Amino acid sequence: MTERSGVIPVDKPAGPTSHDVVARARRALGTRRVGHTGTLDPFASGLLLVCVGNATRLAEYLTALRKRYVATMRLGVATDTDDLTGEPVSESEGWRGLTEAEIRAALAEQVGERLQLPPRFSAKKVAGERMYAAARRGEEVERAPVPVTIHSIRVLRVDLPEVEFEVDCGSGTYIRAIGRDAGEALGVGGHLTRLRRTRVGDFSVEQALPLEALADAAAVEAASLSPARAVRHLASVEVDEAGIRALGYGQGVAAPPDTPVGVPIALLAGPDRLVAIGERVGDRIQPRKVLG
Repeated sequence: MTERSGVIPVDKPAGPTSHDVVARARRALGTRRVGHTGTLDPFASGLLLVCVGNATRLAEYLTALRKRYVATMRLGVATDTDDLTGEPVSESEGWRGLTEAEIRAALAEQVGERLQLPPRFSAKKVAGERMYAAARRGEEVERAPVPVTIHSIRVLRVDLPEVEFEVDCGSGTYIRAIGRDAGEALGVGGHLTRLRRTRVGDFSVEQALPLEALADAAAVEAASLSPARAVRHLASVEVDEAGIRALGYGQGVAAPPDTPVGVPIALLAGPDRLVAIGERVGDRIQPRKVLG
């Protein structure tokens, strides 16, 4: 029996962790070779790209894709997790005097390339340990700001003390931190009450499979993306039968003159067969990962 290989866009509901989704997929699909490409907090919902079989080797090319979220921020209450699952650490009625212009400005200040302080309860590792593990023990971990790119923040609704906004950002951005920082800038505190990931690269949550449908083989087949489709955002080069054989032996293939340097290259045999991911070295493309 041929092992399934591909990427399944899953619409994660609020509640389960990203690891829970992977565990559900392993049981439903009958394989251990399952992974995801970007953690969603348990309270968050939305698009999670689940890699299966050989496609687990493609995770690094999907994790870094640009992402889009819709979030709801509650002003006037800051929590220790920066979301609704945490304990309040400060409260203020100052939100009652805020104007929509002030709120928009506080969010707009965060657009661009900036340093962002990760939440205390986050999966980022410090000294080899997830930060949330130390936070749950009540320990303080020294957090260092990390560079992030926030392409845009669009305010969708202001119904104080709630503010709904949409974020387009690079990988590694914490949307909880955006709500926290906006609340701090406004002097009233804030946390997220809702978070939904709606896009990863050019993949939309509208095309995603509900979590409970993972047990439906026909639905999984219909929703699955081939490895070639999953990395369609990469530069690509077509290879012939001789090239397929060479790549299978770990050998390089000739690079067309316009092949870019310093980026991963998808090596394709036809529109829907991904043979390998390579990198241009001189006038050759050397394979880095061979999928066959």
